[in-house]
Amino acid sequence: MVSVSGIRGRVGQGLTPELVAGTAAAFGSFLLESGHGRSVCLGRDSRTSGPMFARSAAAGLQSVGCRVVDLDLVATPTLMLAIGHHEAAGGIGITASHNPAEWNAMKLASHEGMFLDGVASARFQTVLREGDPIRAPWDRLGEVVRDEGATTRHLEAVLALSFLDLEALRARRLVVALDCVNGAGGVIMPELLERLGCEVHAIGTRTDGRFPRDPEPVAAHLGALGRLVLERGADIGLAVDPDVDRLSLVDERGEPLGEDFTLALAAQTVLERTPGTVVTNLSTSQVLEDVAEALGSRVVRAPVGEINVARRMQVEGATVGGEGNGGVILPALHLTRDAPLAAALVLQHLADRALSTSEAAGRWPRYTIVKEKLTFPREALQRAYDALERDLPAEERDTTDGLRLAWRGDRSWLHVRPSGTEPIVRLIAEAPAEGLARELVGRAARILEGVA
Repeated sequence: MVSVSGIRGRVGQGLTPELVAGTAAAFGSFLLESGHGRSVCLGRDSRTSGPMFARSAAAGLQSVGCRVVDLDLVATPTLMLAIGHHEAAGGIGITASHNPAEWNAMKLASHEGMFLDGVASARFQTVLREGDPIRAPWDRLGEVVRDEGATTRHLEAVLALSFLDLEALRARRLVVALDCVNGAGGVIMPELLERLGCEVHAIGTRTDGRFPRDPEPVAAHLGALGRLVLERGADIGLAVDPDVDRLSLVDERGEPLGEDFTLALAAQTVLERTPGTVVTNLSTSQVLEDVAEALGSRVVRAPVGEINVARRMQVEGATVGGEGNGGVILPALHLTRDAPLAAALVLQHLADRALSTSEAAGRWPRYTIVKEKLTFPREALQRAYDALERDLPAEERDTTDGLRLAWRGDRSWLHVRPSGTEPIVRLIAEAPAEGLARELVGRAARILEGVA
């Protein structure tokens, strides 16, 4: 699978060391031509295939004359911050994010410390198709240097944010249950929480890539964290994905809040201090709009995909943004989803007021999001969109990423789009009542089946 999300596949079934080395060489050449220097930062999550693919990527980069700055096992946002620190031409993250353990991937970043956008990704794919890059001669091969301070710098940058009142946060002495799913979160999340004055009870911190649950931190996968919350009497439960760019919340009753509340509560912390524009994607819950409107701010929506949200944040001069999958982006830190940042902002929200996690979430309307996916021919998508608009007349429509239809009066919406990471079409609907959301998804599925 090749997209703006990177290049990913199953280990040994398409994704091989040879492919990674060749792709890294091509990417190194691509970055060298950009004129931003020779250095390329390289990091990985905890997957068992990570060390193998990191070595392959380093070899590919060296072969075209790049200087490899090896961060080893780090969170993806740590890697992105390191690109700026080293004034590097770009970076490669060896991580398949929330995909199962048999998957891995190469996430490709520019000198901005952001993933390649659509234009840059298309240019790089052209480079890939044109053949083997020009290799460096024997006396100009790139060197490999280690950077063992990237995680510490990331922690210090989060703790230095003006949005945090460390004295008040530490005085609250929050009890936190943590699930790092044996991913890269184990190298940063426990220390962050301890430095925020929390009492931490953690599972899944071994960083061995043996995921004890499905690594995507959605509500259905957080049962063990919920039990840990109850066993330890925790104020909140925090779950991250293997590369630590997404954060999900569990309340003090052991109940998952849903990933959308991560962005909503983090944004509230930011907007209460610095009102401004919020940018999110087309599939994020409207609870974010409720929060923004209550604080005199507005929400702008962008196509799904971190880089699409980040680019729109640049255009809008946004104060905060992110995606409803638990990814929070704060331009004051960097334009990348960052779970350690999200955790600090959410905990600050609890420290700002004498509320439990469930009470903090309960101040806002609750919606139900229903998600389905189905196999559908890409060539028939436009006909499907036309049929959806005809059969489901809506007050608002957005065609920047598939088709999004919204009904303000009912506080409901439907988003139909092709996946960027799987050969499927996604159907997402939200409404105050689960029945209405399921009805929207069901009607959309029937319409698509009729078109196909």
